[in-house]
Amino acid sequence: MHGTIESAANIDALRERAASLPLAQYDPGDPELFRTDTFWPYFDRLRREDPVHYCKDSMFGPYWSVTRYNDIMEIETNHSVFSSASSLGGITIRDIDPDLRRESFIAMDPPRHAAQRKTVAPMFTPTHLDNLALNIRERSAECLDNLPRGEVFDWVDQVSIELTTQMLAVLFDFPWEDRRKLTRWSDIATTIPGPDGLVATEDERQAELAECAGYFARLWKERIAQPPKSDLLSMMAHGAATRDMDAKNFLGNLVLLIVGGNDTTRNTMSGSLLALSQHPDQYRKLRENPALLDSFVPEVIRWQTPLAHMRRTALADFEFRGKHIKKGDKVVMWYVSGNRDEEAIEKPYDFVIDRARPRTHLSFGFGIHRCVGLRLAELQLKIIWEEILKRFDHIDVVGEPKRVYSSFVKGLETLPVKIAA
Repeated sequence: MHGTIESAANIDALRERAASLPLAQYDPGDPELFRTDTFWPYFDRLRREDPVHYCKDSMFGPYWSVTRYNDIMEIETNHSVFSSASSLGGITIRDIDPDLRRESFIAMDPPRHAAQRKTVAPMFTPTHLDNLALNIRERSAECLDNLPRGEVFDWVDQVSIELTTQMLAVLFDFPWEDRRKLTRWSDIATTIPGPDGLVATEDERQAELAECAGYFARLWKERIAQPPKSDLLSMMAHGAATRDMDAKNFLGNLVLLIVGGNDTTRNTMSGSLLALSQHPDQYRKLRENPALLDSFVPEVIRWQTPLAHMRRTALADFEFRGKHIKKGDKVVMWYVSGNRDEEAIEKPYDFVIDRARPRTHLSFGFGIHRCVGLRLAELQLKIIWEEILKRFDHIDVVGEPKRVYSSFVKGLETLPVKIAA
């Protein structure tokens, strides 16, 4: 199964459509494919037949798709040709109005990138993670002990969102009673405005992001007036490379840290339970041998791929795998496809919690932009599952998940589950 509870007949029909549609009509970035979890056969065919593919017309404009594992790594590490800069469009397939673009260290090229990234890096050192682990375990235990028994509830809301939002509040030393604002701002930052979206218009989206900026600006003034502390906001307020950021760079880095700390962990936390429910043999294996958590965690992160892609912009004309990429072209690296590349990963469509090389995946990116908080994400997942295995023999997924309408954030909005009374 391709990570979904699709009927075999439906999967066959989807494969037939993906096989019969001319490659020139392929638009793998269509968010509807991700909402319905039906993109897999499209990427399978692209990897085989057209691994560097040009889509000339989409809701996001024209773009290149790079779909093979090794090709993605090559693009990701070629900073002289492929730029992350927000001024050129940044890191997602969606173009933002130039007046609304905000720099962050992930949407920045060397050498400026390193200085800003280095400011927050101390949060993720082994010593600091050891201290955070005690906090994570305490909050995980409390969350799990308060879950309802014998009735259906939403795992995403009551566990994945709650625990990642608590962690974000700790990382920012954010007012505890307002912590769900962080979840909202993360979702707003990545949502596509529309009649069925979180907001109807781009203006509404910008208004909520302005509220985020205003709230954090007040906290920033408090941090500047205080001696340096070990939270992310204080680190930036007192860091030489970040204390004089302009308003757009400030909000850009805030959104990066909020989305990075929220969406990735939240969606992998939800995806881990869904993956185990779809692979009961692996769930049984994990219950019988909890030591497999060390390989289970990276395998889930590969399997879920919580951010489906990253984007670059070509700084010059460039020939790549026989294709002519022009200066200014948008180049999308599909992590979700690279993580199913048979040439790089053995049996990539199998969910194997004792995989020999589970860290062979692209979910955290590669090179200088590799996720700064990846060890914290792995730590949170390991601890929550240690605590789950202590308490529950089984958690049943009892309905279809609702997936996010996005080809950037690959996540679950809801996941109905039940724990036996």
